[in-house]
Amino acid sequence: MLRIAASSEGEARDSLVEVELLRPLADINKTILCTGSHDLCLDLLHDFLKKSNPAYPLASTHVGSLGGIMAIKNNMTHMAGSHLLDPKTGTYNIAYLKRYLADREITLITLVHRQQGFIIQKGNPKQIKTINDLIRDDITFINRQAGSGTRVLLDYELNKKNLDGDDIRGYDHEEYTHMAVAVTVLSGKADAGLGILAAARALDLDFIPITEERYDLVIPTEFLELPIIKQVLAIIGSQEFKNSVEALGGYSIRETGQVTATE
Repeated sequence: MLRIAASSEGEARDSLVEVELLRPLADINKTILCTGSHDLCLDLLHDFLKKSNPAYPLASTHVGSLGGIMAIKNNMTHMAGSHLLDPKTGTYNIAYLKRYLADREITLITLVHRQQGFIIQKGNPKQIKTINDLIRDDITFINRQAGSGTRVLLDYELNKKNLDGDDIRGYDHEEYTHMAVAVTVLSGKADAGLGILAAARALDLDFIPITEERYDLVIPTEFLELPIIKQVLAIIGSQEFKNSVEALGGYSIRETGQVTATE
């Protein structure tokens, strides 16, 4: 907790301040920070880390893929989840690492390949079939935040069809996780949202596949020798973790744990 005087407008970045810890320092020192894109497999990873010996907490913050990369750049996280599509090459993440983290040695580790598509209400009452249906007057959409890989994917698919996001009811309404998108559809506040199959299955919603994408963990190479990161990699490489991922549905583990070349 940081206390800021009522007479102050705030603290400047990089200023030295005194904070009150709400948890013991020993617990904080062994907490793994993961900032970036949301995926249900991070929740699984959290559960496995809690049960591991030694146990490590995973603090995951969902700010979108680009937000995660910038957190790496600013030394604010141990790792970041990312699935940023480069429309020019059709590859994931590498172009963004070269753009924003060219001065850092980064290791890119594949967590999963996953199905992205439109999460729609059970039974598809609005008869949504393709992305073209999103511009219909009777369709309300729920979007993801700018900077998220899912938002990049949506805009890429719209551009391919020469469609304008301004013509979609709800394009400016944003959520920060796949589950939040699925809940919005389940509640009836939206007819469709772009998200992963696992989120649709979790809430028994229907799903229209759009593409399979690679979801990576972006880790500064200097952190690979930290005990907390070694434990993460050991869990990701275990068959028990992979089996749990497959049970969620909508995932492929064919490259889980593999290092992707960034050159």
